[in-house]
Amino acid sequence: MPSPAAALLMSPDDPPSDRLRLRLRQVIIGANTPKSVESSQHGLFFVQNNVFRHTMTVYDRRGRRVKTIQDAIRPSVYGYSKFRKLVRGGPVEAAFTPDGRYAWVTQRAMYGPGFRKPPPQLGVCSPADGYDRGFVYQIDTRTFRIREAIRLGSLPKDLAITPDGRHLLVSNWCSYDVSVVDLATDREIRRVKVGKYPRGIAVTPDSRSAYIAMLGGSRIARLDLTDFRVHYIPGVGGAPRDAILDPRGRYLYLTLSLGDGVVKLDLRTNKVVGRAQTGDDPRSMAMAPDGRSLYLVNYASGTVSKVRTRDMRVLQTIKAGRHPVGITYDIETRQVWVSMYPGPLRVYIDR
Repeated sequence: MPSPAAALLMSPDDPPSDRLRLRLRQVIIGANTPKSVESSQHGLFFVQNNVFRHTMTVYDRRGRRVKTIQDAIRPSVYGYSKFRKLVRGGPVEAAFTPDGRYAWVTQRAMYGPGFRKPPPQLGVCSPADGYDRGFVYQIDTRTFRIREAIRLGSLPKDLAITPDGRHLLVSNWCSYDVSVVDLATDREIRRVKVGKYPRGIAVTPDSRSAYIAMLGGSRIARLDLTDFRVHYIPGVGGAPRDAILDPRGRYLYLTLSLGDGVVKLDLRTNKVVGRAQTGDDPRSMAMAPDGRSLYLVNYASGTVSKVRTRDMRVLQTIKAGRHPVGITYDIETRQVWVSMYPGPLRVYIDR
C-alpha cells in the first residue's frame, strides 16, 4: 500500500508514472550550495547547503525562498550543559514527520568551543578515530525554529522516520552504527552497530524493519525494529549507497557506488532480480507514489535518470549539469527537485 502521505495526496485519476516524462520547469539560482533537498509533501522543500555555509534554505512549490535557517545553536539550551557557547553545525539530509509539522536535519559535526575533533570532510574514518559526535535538529516548519537538538554518533548522515511516526533512524558514518530516537520523548534510545559506512535507510510500510545501505562492502543490514537485532543480506553489489522501498514493501532498490547503477532486490528471497545501468556514481533516489518509476541522480555523469521499476528499463537520461547530488519527489505536484553541488536547484515536472 502507498505510504500515509501518498494515500492522502494520490488521486485515482493520476496517470501511471511510467507513462510520463520529466520536463524542466524551473532553475533556481540563489545563495545556495545545495547538498540535499527534501519535500515535506505539505508544500515546503528543505535544502541543506554546503556544510561550511551553515544554512538550510526553505522554498515553496513555486520556487520562492521562504526562509534561511542558520545552524548555530547553544547545546546547553537542549540539555547538554557542558557546551554553553555558540557552535555551528553542518547540515546533511532532512526527513519530515508524516504530518509535515517537523523537519529533522542531520548535522555531520559541530564546529566551535568544546568540539575539537570534527570528522574529516572526505569521510574516511572508523570508530577507533574518536571523532566528535554529531547532532540532529528538529525544526518546526511553521516557525522555522530549532526546537530540539539530539547528540548521536559520529558523522550522522542519512535519516528516516518510521511510517507510524514512532522512531527516527539515523546512520552514523564514522561510528559504523545507527541511532534510534524515540519521537515521543525526543531521546536516543539505542545505537546499533551495523558495519562500515552506513548511509541510506529505508523503512517497511509496517514500521517493523529498516534496511541500511553500507558503502563499506557489498552487503546491507536489516534492522528489526521490534527487538533491534541486525541481520545481513550479502551480495547486493559494490558499495550500496542509497536505499528505497516500493510502496508495498516487497522490493528494495539500491544505488551502487561501484556499480554505476541501481539494483532491485526481492525481499521475499533476498535476491537481486533486476538492475539498470544509469551513469557514473549514482547517489540519491526518489520514487513515484505508485511505485512504477524510480528517479535518481548520477553525480559524476551529471545526469538524472528515470527508471521503470517493472523491468528496470531506463526511460529517460537527462543532462542536468555538474554534480547532481540530491533528489526528491513532491506527490501533489509531480515535481522532481534536483540539487546540484555546488550550483542551482533544477525543478522538473513529470507529465
